[in-house]
Amino acid sequence: MKTSPLITGAIGTLFGLIAACAIARPAPGSTPVAHVGPMRVAVAASGAASGGELPLYANVDWNRPQPEATRAVLVIHGVDRNASNYFATARDALAMAGDDTARHTVLLVPQFLTETDAQSHDLGPEVLRWRGARWEGGLPAQGPVAVSSFAALDAILARLADAAAFPALRQVVIAGHSGGGQIVQRYAVVGNGAGVLEARGIAVRYVVANPSSYVWFSPERPLPAGECRDADRWKYGFEGNVPPYVTQDAAALEKRYVQRDVTYLLGSADTDPHHPALDVSCAGEAQGPYRYVRGLDYFRMLQARDGDRLRHRVLTVDGVGHDERRMFTSACGLAALFDRPGCPAH
Repeated sequence: MKTSPLITGAIGTLFGLIAACAIARPAPGSTPVAHVGPMRVAVAASGAASGGELPLYANVDWNRPQPEATRAVLVIHGVDRNASNYFATARDALAMAGDDTARHTVLLVPQFLTETDAQSHDLGPEVLRWRGARWEGGLPAQGPVAVSSFAALDAILARLADAAAFPALRQVVIAGHSGGGQIVQRYAVVGNGAGVLEARGIAVRYVVANPSSYVWFSPERPLPAGECRDADRWKYGFEGNVPPYVTQDAAALEKRYVQRDVTYLLGSADTDPHHPALDVSCAGEAQGPYRYVRGLDYFRMLQARDGDRLRHRVLTVDGVGHDERRMFTSACGLAALFDRPGCPAH
């Protein structure tokens, strides 16, 4: 029996789309970054004689005291590790916030590199590098020491807590978009670096923008997980594979997390279920079909579980999809990063 040309053409188109999807995006970390941050943050490794160094972009000399700084804003890149782009976006957002805010704000954009990046740029052995996108979940570096990406954020916050270097500091904002949103959300749950800042009376805010997934505190999910073995394992839950950095159980971490100042910055048009950088694993899919609804469902879950204890908020950027520049330079982005007015309540 002959197959009609129409069916043959449709089958060809289908296989073409499948092939295109399969090659549309390289594996995380397989393509080297174009630029590497010029500054370095020393990161100590527990139990090791020496640690490693994390590349960094900053709008000030990171190694000199900043007596006029009252706010520090960390912005963390996505899976492409394109920290130079995020630094440009952060500077543009700061300029939009006004001269007085800009005069008293330190911008920091750390960079989590891979072995491919290190080889491409002939970096020294002391520079930290991760396998693929494992840094998003706080997993240990591939080299030169097995230090968690969470510990790298701790090192930055410890420097900011130094009263001799930042005597006037009053607020620290830790923000990330996409893959950066993933590490920020999980760091807000398990991170320990805020303690040294809060001991000085410095407020800490976490801004979680358009991540593909969140770490949940219970097995329930918006959609059935079926036979998905990873749905409640780290980085999606606490039932296995939890990084050595994490020393408290889920119940204690949830109690602390809901009291932290967390803003979910969500683009209302981040609704593509086939976005090339969307987590479409069974564990990711159990959290919802696309990023916008995953964020809303996660917030609703916390509202149902924690009620009046919850100090979190959702800011929606209307009409914006998966675009860090449009997110962070929007009125709601400026409100989240710099407390600027003009973000409508939802």
